[in-house]
Amino acid sequence: MAAATNGRAEQRPHSVWLTQRPPLRRKAEQPAGLGLDRIVAATVRLLDDEGLAKFSMRRLAAELGVTAMSLYWYVDTKDDLLERAVDAVAGELALPDESDADADWRDQLRELATTYRDVLLRHPWAPRLLGEFLNIGPRSTAFSDATLRVMARSGLGPDGTSGALASLFQFVYGFATIRSLHEARCRAAGISLDEHVAQFVSAISDRPEYAETMDLSSRAGWATSEGGAREMLDRDFAFALDLQIAGIEAMREKAGGTDPAPAPPKSHP
Repeated sequence: MAAATNGRAEQRPHSVWLTQRPPLRRKAEQPAGLGLDRIVAATVRLLDDEGLAKFSMRRLAAELGVTAMSLYWYVDTKDDLLERAVDAVAGELALPDESDADADWRDQLRELATTYRDVLLRHPWAPRLLGEFLNIGPRSTAFSDATLRVMARSGLGPDGTSGALASLFQFVYGFATIRSLHEARCRAAGISLDEHVAQFVSAISDRPEYAETMDLSSRAGWATSEGGAREMLDRDFAFALDLQIAGIEAMREKAGGTDPAPAPPKSHP
C-alpha cells in the first residue's frame, strides 16, 4: 500500500532563483536589444523615481518603448521581476576585503551595516520587498555569506551568530526604513528634513505635556540649530551601531570566547 503524502509538505516557497525557465528562443515579434539586464535596470530606475505603488509592467513597457507582453519573454510575473530588482540593488553593497588577515572584524561589521543602511536609503522601495521575498539571489547571498565569514572571526561561536546578525541587521533595517518614510513624507510636502524637524520642534516647544521630550531633545541636539537633521541621524546611527557591536563582544565574553588569533600571512611561491 502506498504511503499517504501531505501535499503541503511537498510545497516549496516560490522564488525566481529556484525556478527553471526554458532558454529564450528568438522570435520575430520579440524586441531586438531588450534583454533581461536592461529590463531589470529600468525596473530599478522606475522604482527609484516613482516608487513601488506606481510600478506596473505596462508602465515599465512604456519606459522601454515595448509592449507589456514583450516583457513576459523574460519573466513570468511582476513579482519575479521585483525579486530580481531587489537582488540587483544588493549588488551595490560593499563587501569587506577578506584578503587582509589583520582586519578587525568589528570594523568590517560596521562597514557591512553601514553599506546596508546606505543601499536601503538610496532605494526606499527595497525594505518592503525584503520582507516579501526570500532574498536568495546571487548578490544577496554574497552579502549574507560575507557577514557570516566576518562573524566567524568574532569569537562569538556558531550558536550565537544567527541571533547576533538578526539583532544587528534588523536594527539597520528598522533605522533605514523609518528614515526613508520620514524623507518620503518631506518630499511629498515639498520641504527638507531640517524644515520638518523645525516644524515639529516649533509645534511642541510651548506645550507642557512635551516638556520632558523637549528637554531630552535639546540636550541631544535635536531641538537646536547645531548640525542638520541628517548629521544628527548619522551620529545616532553610529552610536547605536557601536552599541550593537559592544553587545556582541559582551555576549562573546559571557560565553568565554575570545577574539580568534589573526591568520598567518599567506606565503606565495
